[in-house]
Amino acid sequence: MDNQTVDTIKTAYQAFNQRNIDNALATMQKDVQWSKAWEGGYIIGHDEIRAYWTRQWAEINPTVQPTSFFERPNGSLEVMVHQNVKSLDGNMIFDGVVMHIYTFIDGLIKKMDIELVEKS
Repeated sequence: MDNQTVDTIKTAYQAFNQRNIDNALATMQKDVQWSKAWEGGYIIGHDEIRAYWTRQWAEINPTVQPTSFFERPNGSLEVMVHQNVKSLDGNMIFDGVVMHIYTFIDGLIKKMDIELVEKS
């Protein structure tokens, strides 16, 4: 795992948390495949991500902070994140750890998956 890959991921999360869709999309391939944790399934491409996040932010207030990075044997990047989701009036909906799995092509995010983290 190189520093550029980690920097790209950090930039993506920072942009997401700032609600700066354009900066977040700049870290992704045009045909990126993205997991829709909030709705289920996947979306493909910048336009679908923009629409998905716009709907999401109209109903909930999520922030996601990466806490660790691990390169898997297949070359994908495992990112443990602390996710905090509040209702628009400030009530906590979810506060916990989630694992995001990223695949990169040419330095940009090609795919994002979500895996559950088992509680011990």
